[in-house]
Amino acid sequence: MDTQEDIRLPDFSVPSTQGDINLSQLKQNWLVLYFYPKDSTPGCTTQANEFTQFNDAFKALDIQVVGISRDSLKSHERFIEKQGINFTLISDADEKLCQHFDVIKEKNMYGKKVMGIERSTFIFHQGKLIKSFRKVKAAGHAEIVLAEIKNLQQQEA
Repeated sequence: MDTQEDIRLPDFSVPSTQGDINLSQLKQNWLVLYFYPKDSTPGCTTQANEFTQFNDAFKALDIQVVGISRDSLKSHERFIEKQGINFTLISDADEKLCQHFDVIKEKNMYGKKVMGIERSTFIFHQGKLIKSFRKVKAAGHAEIVLAEIKNLQQQEA
């Protein structure tokens, strides 16, 4: 977990399952952006299902959850339909967001070095980065993020 990073929400439009959106113009008090490697893979499905499971709790605290991967919108739509995902997914096929958030890392896949998304989560409050999580483990992460924001909101009160 790192709070030293100075990453701002980018001011450009990206394609999402809710139409084009500009992250810098989202009006939620809290924003959770999570980057994941690939739709419909075991870890990514676990993570998406957990964010779906806790999404009502996130919404109750004025927190918007957005998932981001390099998959196409068509892939995202199939993923949402198959898993019942209840939040927005962004297609970052051109890797503009991945590069902005520095989440493309060298990984070892079956003995081969490949460049891919390192599972990462960023918590923004009123447009300012509050916390970042790198090298995230999928299982249990949504609950950790929810607890972290509840804790931050209590400190703020």
